[in-house]
Amino acid sequence: MLFYFKLILMSNLLPGNTRRHFLKNSLKLTAGTVALNSFPTIVPSSVFGKNAPSNKINIAQIGCGRIASTHDLPETFKNEIAHIMAIADVDRVRQQQGKKLIEGWYAKRTGQSNYVDVKLYDDYHDLLANKDVDAVIISTPDHWHAQPAMEAALAGKHIYLQKPTSLTIEEGRHMSDAVRKSGVTFQLGSQQRSISPWPQFKKACELVRNGRIGKLHTVHIGLPSDPAGGVTTEMPVPENLNYDMWLGSTPHIYYTLDRVHSQKDIESRPGWLRLEQFGAGMITGWGVHHIDIAHWGMNTELTGPIEVEGTAQFPKSGLWNVHGDYEVKAKYANGVTMLMSSKNPNGIKFEGTDGWIFVTRGNVGVTASDPGSGGAQNKALNASDPKILSSIIGANEVHLYSSPEQHQNWLECIQNKKPTISPAEVAHRSCSACLVAHAAMKTEGKLYWDPKKEQFKDNTEANKLLSRQTFLPTSF
Repeated sequence: MLFYFKLILMSNLLPGNTRRHFLKNSLKLTAGTVALNSFPTIVPSSVFGKNAPSNKINIAQIGCGRIASTHDLPETFKNEIAHIMAIADVDRVRQQQGKKLIEGWYAKRTGQSNYVDVKLYDDYHDLLANKDVDAVIISTPDHWHAQPAMEAALAGKHIYLQKPTSLTIEEGRHMSDAVRKSGVTFQLGSQQRSISPWPQFKKACELVRNGRIGKLHTVHIGLPSDPAGGVTTEMPVPENLNYDMWLGSTPHIYYTLDRVHSQKDIESRPGWLRLEQFGAGMITGWGVHHIDIAHWGMNTELTGPIEVEGTAQFPKSGLWNVHGDYEVKAKYANGVTMLMSSKNPNGIKFEGTDGWIFVTRGNVGVTASDPGSGGAQNKALNASDPKILSSIIGANEVHLYSSPEQHQNWLECIQNKKPTISPAEVAHRSCSACLVAHAAMKTEGKLYWDPKKEQFKDNTEANKLLSRQTFLPTSF
């Protein structure tokens, strides 16, 4: 009885129908669990057996589409400590593709065709109920990020979550709080922080934090924008897709291919990235990456802007409706101004009283369909004076967290019980700054943001954008 009382208390973090959905599935997930002396001490049984993190970490993949197949799984494969043993996806074709990928990789590495039999789940709640699962990688569409992360935290599973953390600031706050209370190891897929494949981001931030460009006053961020378009014709739902569950807590709307993902290939950018029902567009899709690096260099990882104003173009026809070209100006309490624009070069430029540093990914992308990956690019790391880049950071100066690779760092932190390079609160603050910028695109005039209360000051209309009404899938 004590456990269920605590479960209800945790569910109070969640708004409306999301809370009901959470309670319903979490009670199913925890059936048979004995009462615990203190929350949160939910621990998978495998922690104490032969599959303990000191031996192997049993990992399940939730969502097995483009990012999972081309990035999250391949990077996780490289770590001997990882044992990938299950998949949950609402598309059964993608389940089978993921199973083939994982089993094929282990067969090649071990020479044993039956080394692993990957378990498949239509519903990730059933996967979370599997006590053999120690950790999950969540690579779902944006509208299915915060909720499975919260439920995984409740189930005691360590979490690797693809960015952005949430659809709304309220949802992100609940997610971060749930992870903190659970004590699980959390990592955001903000891989620009790690040395591989982009060591230049950490170097740029260390140079800025150690005053190599003087006093920082302005940060320019360049992000691409999404195109308008998309076919609006209603189509029959593919038999292999549980479309009702795919929609999740968002309103029901008819199926059309450009609203979801390709049924022919797994590497093209899916249509949901360009629909506000499921995300905010590039401002969160890539903004989380670049704003996260800006926060790292600005030393504002646990806060946000205090003033913001912006404009954006939104499509007037077609299916896709996320922002196009935009400009946003944000001011932080430390006096730094952040200028975000689709007209800026893709990357982050730090400007100080004694010079500037520009950093970007160069020609190294994560997936083939990444905007700006491949082809001629600006230098990955550049400065107003080449001597800035050759400067050595002294032993007594600021040395930022060093992570070899994002997935590796997550797995190592599960073992050593230390914070990851991108923990939940830092991840939430990167996302919330993006969502504040998105609110500015949709609101006339200057907005005043309180990073502590996470509310806009004296602006009812802007505060309506901090949350969304949620809906229960009819299949539950």
